[in-house]
Amino acid sequence: MKTRRLGKSGIAVSAIGLGCMGMSHGYGPARPIEAMKALIHEALDQGVTFFDTAECYGPYANESLVGEALEGLRKQTVIATKCGIEIVDGKQRLDARPKTIRRALEGSLKRLKTDYVDLYYLHRVDPKVPVEEVAGVMAEFIREGKIRGWGLSEAGVKTIARAHAVCPLTAVQSEYSMMWREPETSVLPLLKAEGIGFVPFSPLGKGFLSGTIHADASYGADDFRSIVPRFQPENLKANERVVDLVRQTAQVHGATPAQIALAWVLAQGDFIAPIPGTTKSARLRENIGAADVVLSPEELAVLRSALDAMPIAGDRYPPELAKRVAD
Repeated sequence: MKTRRLGKSGIAVSAIGLGCMGMSHGYGPARPIEAMKALIHEALDQGVTFFDTAECYGPYANESLVGEALEGLRKQTVIATKCGIEIVDGKQRLDARPKTIRRALEGSLKRLKTDYVDLYYLHRVDPKVPVEEVAGVMAEFIREGKIRGWGLSEAGVKTIARAHAVCPLTAVQSEYSMMWREPETSVLPLLKAEGIGFVPFSPLGKGFLSGTIHADASYGADDFRSIVPRFQPENLKANERVVDLVRQTAQVHGATPAQIALAWVLAQGDFIAPIPGTTKSARLRENIGAADVVLSPEELAVLRSALDAMPIAGDRYPPELAKRVAD
């Protein structure tokens, strides 16, 4: 597996990481713990070193899973987790007060069975707490040796700049794929200029770019996609042309659509390390294989032109969640 560095931080990660959320949260019922531990071990054996989790996934269950799976293997891995979203009466609540973040980190360290976290994100920007205060407590954690670096998730350029001025950011995490290219307008140029890593989640468009989701797909209430406008039948149907484009490129390379979609993300910059999630061994191996797919500059230009001519149908978040994406 090739490696990449998250900006100027010096933190080296596998070019393709593993998003662990879906193993216990967000995409249907939690999977059997032992099976998911085995999958994490398989990922490590295949060269994946970058594992992403969060306090609120479960809540808590996903961190515990990752901690159990990687116990005794800590020196071989880079672990990212997140704070700032609490689950109260089954609903998410933003709380980025420094005292809350400090309490959250202590809990994460216990569940992850480690004395430090490599990359600690603020999961969502809390409008009630200036991001400078968050950056201040993250700087304290770095001095204390409890984290190696920190990041923001779903933050815009204004927030990134304010935070980075107080304590340099290691990485920013946001959705990015051939179906959601908004970060290209301002976030990616800023990160590249400032030497900040970029960690795209949902680089396969929440599974759509794998070519396995059809217009008649439906999801249970425990699957996040059930409330995503983009996954309504009429929008799935309209967006099939994007998958057709990916399939055409895949045929040329003898690859799968998912591998082309991931290779496209990787080709957008060497400071980018996507974290596709999966609960299946075959999908894990498929995703890892994308690191060996190279798209030429000419192919990338053709794909970009084609994507520019294909507006995506349906928003990526329902309105109440879209409000939590910071400026």
